[in-house]
Amino acid sequence: MSWRFKVRTLARRLGYDITPFDVWHSSTLRRSLLLKHHQINCVLDVGANIGLYALELRKEGFQGRIVSFEPLASVYAKLQQQASTDPKWGTRPWALGDTDGTAEINVAGNLESSSLLDMLPRHEEAAPEARIERTETIEVRRLDSVFESLVQPDERVFLKLDTQGYERTILEGAAGVLPRIAGVQVEMSLEPLYAGEMMFTDMIGYMQERGFALRSMESGF
Repeated sequence: MSWRFKVRTLARRLGYDITPFDVWHSSTLRRSLLLKHHQINCVLDVGANIGLYALELRKEGFQGRIVSFEPLASVYAKLQQQASTDPKWGTRPWALGDTDGTAEINVAGNLESSSLLDMLPRHEEAAPEARIERTETIEVRRLDSVFESLVQPDERVFLKLDTQGYERTILEGAAGVLPRIAGVQVEMSLEPLYAGEMMFTDMIGYMQERGFALRSMESGF
């Protein structure tokens, strides 16, 4: 009788069950292993909201620098507070796009579904709490314009984009620096939720054309 069987038998007597854990079935741990394997030491967290993604990275052991971007003023204040105790976590009150300037963002009732694109009825039907309530003027920057001020020459960069359909526009504004980015995590939709967003299969092809290969997937909304 193996020690594993004995431990599992004892656990069952106490009302628990023990099963083997496959790290490749855990999306956050899989991401953590990919970051470690590719020696990532700087993450650009675009569409940060209040910073949950960065906190998740820290929980999984990432010790490099994080720069989080969030353009909504009320949300950015909470993001700053989250990052204030972490010396390697910086924040910027911007959206990223393909131009430098200002823009009007559609602010959703749940805040996290806010987008520079118009929300489609299918999204409102699926998530009534995400309906657009107002607009807000925000600052927009191209990653090409600000990359040098954000990233140190010897850093290995990972770009995370969670921007409610605006991902392609951000990537177009980062065309000059994409060769310096080791990996990208990009939100992709199977159903049209925002007007003009790039769909799942098209985004995969778009990224392949720019030298990236699909390595992992995580489930979402």
